Amino acid sequence: MDYKKSGVDIEAGYKSVELMKEHIKKTMRPEVLGGIGGFSGAFSMAKIKEMDDPVLLSGTDGCGTKVKLCFLMDKHDSIGIDAVAMCVNDVACAGGEPLFFLDYIACGKNYPEKIAQIVKGVADGCVQSDCALIGGETAEHPGLMPEDEYDLAGFSVGLVDRKDLITGENIKPGDALIGIASTGVHSNGFSLVRKVFEMTKESLDTYYDELGATLGETLITPTRIYVKALRAVKESGVTIKGCSHITGGGFYENIPRMLPDGVCAEVKKDSYPVLPIFKLMQKKGDIEEKMMYNTFNMGLGMVLAIDPKDVDATLKALESTGDKAYVVGQVIAGEKGVKLI
Repeated sequence: MDYKKSGVDIEAGYKSVELMKEHIKKTMRPEVLGGIGGFSGAFSMAKIKEMDDPVLLSGTDGCGTKVKLCFLMDKHDSIGIDAVAMCVNDVACAGGEPLFFLDYIACGKNYPEKIAQIVKGVADGCVQSDCALIGGETAEHPGLMPEDEYDLAGFSVGLVDRKDLITGENIKPGDALIGIASTGVHSNGFSLVRKVFEMTKESLDTYYDELGATLGETLITPTRIYVKALRAVKESGVTIKGCSHITGGGFYENIPRMLPDGVCAEVKKDSYPVLPIFKLMQKKGDIEEKMMYNTFNMGLGMVLAIDPKDVDATLKALESTGDKAYVVGQVIAGEKGVKLI
C-alpha cells in the first residue's frame, strides 16, 4: 500500500504546479518576494510608508454551486475569475487596493491539466485587479469528493490609507446612487438557478434568442471585477461615500450595509436595463419580484453613493474603464433599508 493507491497522487500534484507556473508569473507585482513554490508567499509592505495611517483590508469567498456548471460543461478556465472577483470586489468596496491573492482548490482527484485551467482563471482575475497570486493549495480528497468534482475558494489582502476608507458614515439624504452593470448572475444564487433550469448538458447547450447565447454560456459568464472602475472614480477626484457589492442577498441585504442609521436607499427599477437572464429566470421559475431582488444582482454588481454634484464625473470615470453605469436612485430620510419604486 502507498499514498497513490489510497487515492492521493503526489506526482500529479507536482505536475499541476509546473503547469500553473506560467499563469502565476503574469500576476507578479514588484512587491512579491521570492519565487513560486515556497511554504508561504512573501509580499513587501514598503508601500505603507507612503501612507499616513495604513489599514489592511481582507476578503474571502468562494464560487458557491456555480462550480456545478463547470463540471457539466467541462469548462474550467473562467471560474477562477469568479473566485478572485468575489474577494477583491469586497476589498475595493471599502476603498482598498487589492495587493495579493491566495487560492484553495479541493478536488476528488488531481487532474493536472484541469487544475492548471482553474488556476489560469485565477491568474486572469488577478491580472484584471492588479493583484499578485502569491500562493495557494490544491488538496486531493479521495472518498470525500467525487473524482471529477472540486471546490474553489480564496482570499485577498488589500491596503488603504484610513482617510480613504469608504465607510458610508457621511451618506445623507439627497445623495445620488450610481449602479454599475453586472455581467450576469455573477457567483450568487446558483442554488436557485439550478432549480429553475434543468442542469443537463442539453439544457445548458440550448440557445435562447433573448440571451443571444446558450444558457450555459450566459450562466458561466465570469463575475465582473470592479477594482479598476472604483480606482478610476477615486482618481477623478470624486469621493465615494458608500459602496455596496451586490452579492448573495441581492439589493435588500447588501445596499443597507453601506448606509448609516436614519437614511434609506430609494432605487428606481426602470432606471437601468435588467439583464435578460433575470427576466427569463423569473418567468420560467415563477419567482416573485421581491425574491428576485432579494437573491440576485438583477444587472447591477455595485451601487455607489456620491454627492449629486459628482454624478457626471463619476459616470465619465466609469465609462473610461469600459463599465456601464446608471443613476439608479437617491438617498432619502427614513429607516435604514431599501425601497424599490
